[in-house]
Amino acid sequence: MLAKIKKQPPGRLIAMGFALVILIGALLLMLPVSVRNDAKVHFVDALFTSTSAVCVTGLISIDVADHFTFFGQVVVAALIQIGGLGVTSIGVGLILAARKNIGIKGRILVKEALNIDGIKGIVRLVKAVLLMTFCFELAGVILSFIVFVQDYPVLKALWISIFHSIAAFNNSGFDILGGLRNLIPYQSNVLLNLTTCGLIIFGGLGFLVILDILKKRSFRKLTLHSKVVLSTTLALLLGGTLLLKATENVTWMGAFFQSVSARTAGFSTYPIGEFTNAGLFTLIVLMFIGASPGSTGGGIKTSTFFVLVQHVRSLFTKRHIGAFRRSIPFEVFSKACTVTLLSMLLVCGGTFLLCVLEPEYSFVQLMFEEVSAFGTVGLSTGITPDLGVASKLVLIFTMFAGRVGAFTLLTLWIDRPLPNIRYTEESITIG
Repeated sequence: MLAKIKKQPPGRLIAMGFALVILIGALLLMLPVSVRNDAKVHFVDALFTSTSAVCVTGLISIDVADHFTFFGQVVVAALIQIGGLGVTSIGVGLILAARKNIGIKGRILVKEALNIDGIKGIVRLVKAVLLMTFCFELAGVILSFIVFVQDYPVLKALWISIFHSIAAFNNSGFDILGGLRNLIPYQSNVLLNLTTCGLIIFGGLGFLVILDILKKRSFRKLTLHSKVVLSTTLALLLGGTLLLKATENVTWMGAFFQSVSARTAGFSTYPIGEFTNAGLFTLIVLMFIGASPGSTGGGIKTSTFFVLVQHVRSLFTKRHIGAFRRSIPFEVFSKACTVTLLSMLLVCGGTFLLCVLEPEYSFVQLMFEEVSAFGTVGLSTGITPDLGVASKLVLIFTMFAGRVGAFTLLTLWIDRPLPNIRYTEESITIG
């Protein structure tokens, strides 16, 4: 059995790894030691919470602080950390801690999980990723503690800070403040807002981009991928901030925070359910685009969006697809189109099912929940806890597909060689 599992394609093994961790997490959250005495947790809610944590989403059907004990909260935090770093990266880290060698199969799995081109330097990369994660999260704990210690006892403030730092850097919108409040009580706290935004942004850039920045320390020397990610991220943050400020009655800091958070983090300092349709649509677009490849976030990714925009630009300028004095291969554009189309089909299918299952809610509310699940964001208009079992299962599948990737999910059970036969080409009319 073990030998048969080892022969599976990398994408399939990664998906199976995520599914196994989700199931184990759900079972752990069902244990009496995980559930508060005054609370009741159904298996669907435990499975929903585990999926949301491993897929670093943040959507909740039950409040973590109100339903789970300290042990249960530790389980959720561990699931978020495993989901953010990736099952394979955690596994390689444990193997390295045991002072054992990493085989070719393990290196290929990490390559697929981190979405990189080759296996050269994989071990050094994993070490750098683990060290980087520890440093960012430690800084987040220290800065968050300064805020939370003013409102909670020292030990509780420390645990809230640890949990919050892990959730923020891994772009997962979980909180343990209780009462489904998220960060609304701290909407005017500059330090916590900026700390959270910093963790979300760096967690969403991707480990390879951060390492490239630390190594090159000059925008001109960065790789094309890093330049694309940084420029697209900046444009989306500024555009999202301006649109949210124009459509909602929020402060500039609130608009910036929600623009950052909508890029797959899921924290909120304002009640999202009170936003206008224009504001919700802005958040939907940001959530659908998501973070960057190789990061802790989801969505179609910033680089995918950038390539599509550049292709449209090339049609008007009559130039080849490219940027920063570099050409982008047509294969990259083809993959970007495929990823976007599959993602749209997944979101449309999920939204349709939610509309059938939950007719009492508006289309915008249901589409918002579906896109939030797909982008592994976690923002909600407040309807998630009241959804039926079937609707929660739809969102569970969407979160899993969003974390694994729609393209990967579609090809999980397809393991065929490329065909040798090609038919004669014939043009068709488009547009």
